[in-house]
Amino acid sequence: MLIVQICVGSSCYLKGSQEIVEKFEKAVKEHKLEDKVVLSGSFCTGSCNREGVTIHIDDKVFTKIKPENFDAFFEENVLSVVR
Repeated sequence: MLIVQICVGSSCYLKGSQEIVEKFEKAVKEHKLEDKVVLSGSFCTGSCNREGVTIHIDDKVFTKIKPENFDAFFEENVLSVVR
Protein backbone atom coordinates (compact mmCIF):
# COMPACT_ATOMS: atom_id res chain seq x y z
CA MET A 1 0.00 0.00 0.00
CA LEU A 2 1.36 3.39 -1.03
CA ILE A 3 0.68 6.20 1.46
CA VAL A 4 0.37 9.62 -0.20
CA GLN A 5 0.15 12.70 2.03
CA ILE A 6 -0.64 15.98 0.31
CA CYS A 7 0.11 19.14 2.25
CA VAL A 8 -3.00 21.27 2.67
CA GLY A 9 -1.39 23.79 5.01
CA SER A 10 -1.85 27.47 4.25
CA SER A 11 1.28 27.85 2.10
CA CYS A 12 0.56 24.82 -0.08
CA TYR A 13 -3.14 25.65 -0.17
CA LEU A 14 -2.28 29.01 -1.72
CA LYS A 15 -0.11 27.19 -4.27
CA GLY A 16 -2.95 24.90 -5.40
CA SER A 17 -3.06 21.91 -3.08
CA GLN A 18 -6.84 21.58 -3.56
CA GLU A 19 -6.36 21.09 -7.30
CA ILE A 20 -3.57 18.56 -6.65
CA VAL A 21 -5.87 16.64 -4.29
CA GLU A 22 -8.57 16.56 -6.99
CA LYS A 23 -6.05 15.40 -9.61
CA PHE A 24 -4.84 12.63 -7.30
CA GLU A 25 -8.38 11.45 -6.58
CA LYS A 26 -9.21 11.39 -10.28
CA ALA A 27 -5.97 9.62 -11.29
CA VAL A 28 -6.30 6.97 -8.58
CA LYS A 29 -9.87 6.26 -9.68
CA GLU A 30 -9.04 6.24 -13.42
CA HIS A 31 -6.19 3.78 -12.90
CA LYS A 32 -8.25 1.68 -10.46
CA LEU A 33 -5.69 2.03 -7.69
CA GLU A 34 -8.11 2.45 -4.79
CA ASP A 35 -6.80 -0.74 -3.16
CA LYS A 36 -3.14 0.23 -3.68
CA VAL A 37 -2.98 3.93 -2.81
CA VAL A 38 -4.13 5.73 0.33
CA LEU A 39 -4.57 9.49 0.00
CA SER A 40 -4.50 11.76 3.00
CA GLY A 41 -4.04 15.42 3.74
CA SER A 42 -1.49 16.80 6.12
CA PHE A 43 -0.63 20.18 7.49
CA CYS A 44 2.80 21.70 7.13
CA THR A 45 5.61 19.19 7.46
CA GLY A 46 8.36 21.79 7.29
CA SER A 47 9.19 21.25 3.63
CA CYS A 48 7.68 24.46 2.31
CA ASN A 49 9.03 25.91 -0.89
CA ARG A 50 8.31 28.91 -3.04
CA GLU A 51 6.77 26.92 -5.88
CA GLY A 52 4.15 24.21 -5.80
CA VAL A 53 2.81 21.75 -3.28
CA THR A 54 4.72 19.37 -1.00
CA ILE A 55 3.79 15.69 -1.15
CA HIS A 56 5.04 12.77 0.92
CA ILE A 57 4.88 9.30 -0.59
CA ASP A 58 5.79 6.81 2.07
CA ASP A 59 9.13 8.18 3.36
CA LYS A 60 10.00 10.33 0.33
CA VAL A 61 9.36 14.07 0.14
CA PHE A 62 8.52 15.76 -3.16
CA THR A 63 8.25 19.51 -3.57
CA LYS A 64 7.22 21.90 -6.33
CA ILE A 65 4.30 19.74 -7.51
CA LYS A 66 1.96 21.81 -9.68
CA PRO A 67 -1.02 21.00 -11.88
CA GLU A 68 1.15 21.33 -14.99
CA ASN A 69 3.71 18.74 -13.81
CA PHE A 70 1.26 16.46 -12.00
CA ASP A 71 0.82 13.86 -14.77
CA ALA A 72 4.56 13.21 -15.08
CA PHE A 73 4.91 13.15 -11.28
CA PHE A 74 2.05 10.64 -10.92
CA GLU A 75 3.44 8.39 -13.67
CA GLU A 76 6.95 8.36 -12.22
CA ASN A 77 6.19 8.21 -8.49
CA VAL A 78 2.89 6.38 -8.21
CA LEU A 79 2.12 4.30 -11.30
CA SER A 80 5.64 2.97 -11.71
CA VAL A 81 5.71 1.96 -8.05
CA VAL A 82 2.36 0.20 -7.70
CA ARG A 83 2.38 -1.68 -10.99
